[in-house]
Order: sequence, then C-alpha cells, then structure tokens
Amino acid sequence: MKKIPKEVIEEVEKLREEIEYHNYRYYVLADPVISDEEYDKLMKRLIQLEKKYPELVTPDSPTQRVGGKVLEGFKKVKHSTPMLSLDNTYDENEIREFDERIKKGLAGENVEYVSELKIDGISIALRYENGRFRMAITRGDGTEGEDVSENVKLIRSVPLRLRKPLTLEVRGEIYMPVEEFKRINEEREEQGLPAFANPRNATAGTIRQLDTSVVAKRNLDTFIYYLVNPQAYGIETQWEALQFLKEIGFKINPHSKLCKSIDEVIDYWRVWTDERHKLDYWVDGVVVKVNSFRQQERLGTTAKSPRWAIAFKFPAEQVRTKLLDVTFQVGRTGVITPVAELEPVQLSGTTIKRASLHNFDYIKEKDIRIGDWVFVEKAGGIIPQVVKVITELRDGSEREIKPPEKCPVCRGPVGKLDPSEVAIRCLNPHCPAKLKKALETFVSRDAMNIDGMGEKLIERMVDSGIVKDIADIYYLTPFDFAQLGSGIGQRTIAKLLKEIEESKKRPLEKLIAGLGIPHVGTKMAKILAENFESLEDLANASLERLMEIEGIGEEVAKSIIEYFRNEKTREIIGKLKKAGVNMKSSIVKGKALRGLKFVVTGELDRWSRKEIEEFIESLGGKVSSSVSKKTDYAIVGRNPGSKYQKAQKLGVRILNEDEFIELVKERAKETGEKVEFPEKKGPMTLF
Repeated sequence: MKKIPKEVIEEVEKLREEIEYHNYRYYVLADPVISDEEYDKLMKRLIQLEKKYPELVTPDSPTQRVGGKVLEGFKKVKHSTPMLSLDNTYDENEIREFDERIKKGLAGENVEYVSELKIDGISIALRYENGRFRMAITRGDGTEGEDVSENVKLIRSVPLRLRKPLTLEVRGEIYMPVEEFKRINEEREEQGLPAFANPRNATAGTIRQLDTSVVAKRNLDTFIYYLVNPQAYGIETQWEALQFLKEIGFKINPHSKLCKSIDEVIDYWRVWTDERHKLDYWVDGVVVKVNSFRQQERLGTTAKSPRWAIAFKFPAEQVRTKLLDVTFQVGRTGVITPVAELEPVQLSGTTIKRASLHNFDYIKEKDIRIGDWVFVEKAGGIIPQVVKVITELRDGSEREIKPPEKCPVCRGPVGKLDPSEVAIRCLNPHCPAKLKKALETFVSRDAMNIDGMGEKLIERMVDSGIVKDIADIYYLTPFDFAQLGSGIGQRTIAKLLKEIEESKKRPLEKLIAGLGIPHVGTKMAKILAENFESLEDLANASLERLMEIEGIGEEVAKSIIEYFRNEKTREIIGKLKKAGVNMKSSIVKGKALRGLKFVVTGELDRWSRKEIEEFIESLGGKVSSSVSKKTDYAIVGRNPGSKYQKAQKLGVRILNEDEFIELVKERAKETGEKVEFPEKKGPMTLF
C-alpha cells in the first residue's frame, strides 16, 4: 500500500476540524464567520484529498453527509436508560396542581422550572465516543429503538465531532421546518402522492427511509435538550445542561426559559400560545421540568413518565364553517387539486376563505360534500385544511363532490398516470397550466442548463405571451426580452441569448431530460441516450424495443410512446430541430454485454478496476459492487476478497482476465461489433 504523506494526513484532519467549526457556527449558532464560497472551497479540498487517498475516509468526515446508500433495514438497539413519555394537560389549574405535587414531594423546598417549547417532531438518542458520532436511535417503545445513524448523520445540525472529546449520550427532537414541510407536500401532490398530514408525520417518514438520498434532500433539523447522566460532567441543573450542550456543539432551542415560579411558567405558556405561529417549526405546547437534577432524582418516575416533568399543551386550533363550493386548481405537473370555498371565518388571527381538500380519495374517505358544516385547522400551522365533517347538521341539500371529467384549464383528458397514484391529472402534456413548470425543467442544470433563466423570468415570459411552449425559447429576440420591462437590460439580454445559443450543443440526454416526458428523469434520460442514436429513433421506438432496455418497464415504455404520439410534441420537436438543437447521441452503448451483470474483485494485471468497469458499461453490461443470485459473472484477479467466496457459494461463473476477453470476443462476433479495449499501453483490438 502506498504510504500517505504526513502533511496530507495533517491537512485532512485540519480541514475536518475547520469544516465542523463552521458547521457549528452556521447550523447551531446561526452566526457564520466565512462566506458560502469560502466554505465550499474547504469542502472541495477535503473531497479532493479523500478521493486521492480513500484510506483516509472516516465515518465522521464532513464529506459523509451525502445520501446515496440504500439501507437493508434498521436493527433494534436497547436504550441505555428508558426514553419515557410525558404526562400532559391543557388546563392551567392542572399545572398549578402539578406544582403543588412537586413541592409536596420535596417537602416544601424552593423549586425552579425550565420551560422549553415542545417541538412536534420525533425523539432521538445520539451516542458519541471520544467526541465522535457513533449511533442514533429512535424512541421505539421507550426501552428499545431502531438504529437510524446513516440517516441522522445527514442532518447538518447533528455534529459528527463534538467540540470536546467526550463519551456521552444526548436526546432531543428531530423536526421538519414549516417551509420544508410545505415544499415537500407541494412536491408530493404534484407527483400524485398523498400529502403528509403534519411535520411530525413527514419527519417520521423521512427518518425511516431506506434510501438515504431521499433523506439528504429533505432539510431536517434538531433541537437537543437532554443529557444522560449529567452529574458525570459536573452538571447539576437542566439549565446548566442546556448551556453545556450548546457549548460542545449541539443546537438547543433559543426560547427556553428558567422560571422562578409556576406563575412564570404559565406566563411563558400564554406568550407562546399566541406567538407560536411566528416560528419556522411546529410546536404543540411547553415542556415544564424541575431544574435541579437532585430534586428530579428524589421525585423519581412512574412506570411510564417522570414525576418531575409535564407537557403543558396549547389549545387545539379548529374552527367551524360552511363549505360553500369546490373549485379545481391545475398544478405545474397537471395534478388537479380540489379546493374548498368556505364561508369566511377567523382562524389563528387570519380570515380563512379557502382550504385544501388534498385529493379526491381524501374527499371520499372523509365523506365531504358541498353544503356541509366542517371543521378547519391549519396543517403545520400555516395551511388551512378541512379535517372533519359535522354530519349531524346535514339537511339533505348537500351535494356530492365529483372529479372533473375534463381539465379545467385546457379541457383536455384527465386521469391517473398509473392505478396506484392518488392524484388525478390533466393528461395533456402541453396544457398551458403546466408550461411554467415545463420551462423550469427544460432550462434547469440537469437539462439544457440555460443560466439566468430562472423562475421569475419564466413567469414573465409566459404571462407576456412571448413563450407558448419550450421550443419558443430558441426563437426569442432582443426585442422580445426588452418588452418584458424593468430589470432586463441590454447586457442581461445578450447573456441570455448567448446561453440559449450554447444550450443547442447539449448532449441528447440533456434534451431528453428537459422534455418532461412522464416517468423520465435524468437517470432514465441517460439510459435512453445510450440506447438510441437520435431523438428521432427514440420517438419512433416500439414498445418491444423500449422494454428490451434494462431499467425500462411497461409503464415507462408506454409513457414514452404516448408522449411522442402527441401532435403538440411533434410540433415542438420540429421547432427544436429547425432551431439547430442537437438531437444526436454521442454515448450510444454497444450490445456485446447487454443484459449481463458483472462483479470485479481482486487486483487485475492488464487494467485498473475503473477501466474494466467503464469498458463493461460501454458494451451495455452492468457492474455491481456486491454479488447476488442475479450476478452473471465474477471477474477475479489476484488476492480476491469475500466477493469471490460468495460468488463460488452462489454458483456464479468465475472468469480470469483472459477468459473475460474471450467472452467479449464471442459476444461481439454474435452482434457484429468491433470492440477495442483501452489497455494502459494503448488500445488493443480484440475483435
């Protein structure tokens, strides 16, 4: 093994410490001391070094905060001490009774309380060894939870290294910020998926994702509020513990308060009953804790909850009103959303006239009808939704809510993209209601990458009528942009036109991704570009030809065919071709190894691991990092690892390098391909 220079090891360690420090400043203190650009430079340098010296990668490196792993499941882990639930009350008198019980249990001693906002998320236990993150465990049944470490370490406010080399366990709450909750629900409804009921539900669903890339895209956050065995660190009170937690790198809630009496606790609760909607996270009450740990120990616990703490819940916010009518909105992906038109009513300080009905399955489940008296509440504290029907007040005049038979905007056909989908959509791929979203997709970095053409400019282009489909972008003139009004000067126009012209040269996969074909994202677009020489070939492909390609099932194949059959699609492609947009593929793969799955293990003599893997993929084969029953061949070099033994055990055919070359020759003869293998000393013609 190549020796790693000492200065590289030192630089990597220094970079990790520096990045963790800036994470602490940004995510915990909300007080950054460097710019985003400077932070990115530090991270890029660390990534560069870890890529060059993979032996230096550690689980607690800041570079490991990326999704991409697919987990097999979550193992059960016992808690070091039980995670108890809290008794709760909505009543001020019961809080005073709680205070009396505390004082009676402590023989009349003076008592202080710590009041903390009760975050509506999910409880988590975090374990550290010598200051380094080791494990995250869900609450579970209180005595045993699940190890969700891979997902939790993607949360930026969870330190991977503490600011002191301590071995400890802390507990707190993982939550989803309100704006993130709103964004994800809008995204889910556009995709035809059921919306999350509340941020807690969304958080729980995220933390139990087996695909860590999903977790990485959802900006979860944390507040830590509990230190296991605090006396071991010389800490005597909950208030001291909160300051200690912040000092060593955890994010604590800034609104916690040390209260000298139960009256101060009640005042705190009253303030936050009114102020809670100003927060960017959902809270449902106040947790009241005896401050002194010695007093907590003397008060003890019941089988389910501590005697020294209670949750003082906020009153539920629901109002009653009448559902006057239902209108339909068409989203940017064609999803048709029913909206309740209500008799105006006051809720949480605002007048509510409209509320979400989510989808038609929700309407059916709740048996909601026009003319009903209903209860409305704000989901996540912001989005009004109908939550219950008062059937007792029906008089027989109520009317059933039926899905529209045609799109309310374009009068095109409506339906579901697949039977399992919840949402009903407009099925016209070129419905005007979808145009803004279609343009955003087309100009995005993953597609045609037209820099400067953002959401606001697209909105102005569509609203002004200068763009009626995605192909119109390539026919815009300086005059067209100039008539959009203020903020678009000559320099901006020149830059936009240059970007549009440059985008014509993008690879075919980018164009396919930008077209917005249902079920075809960036990954599928690349697969299609690898298997078709041009957009014209793809547009004329049969169902059978599409389904021959690994990764494309009947549903996706039918979606592609349906898209290219559309008259408007053909018109758009014609305009793109006339404008000079590239429609030829430069990455069409060979066929010699199509349909075969390989695993490579051991040290090869002729070429590097990367070279042989790229070669296999260039001929249509697949390379996997693990052996399974679906593996066709294992290519084995010197000093093979456990993959070799597993391949033997499963009966996978073993090949050395010479045998692999012979396999390629045989397969290439069958397909009539000329195949070249790039050896380190230059290309070698195999056949």
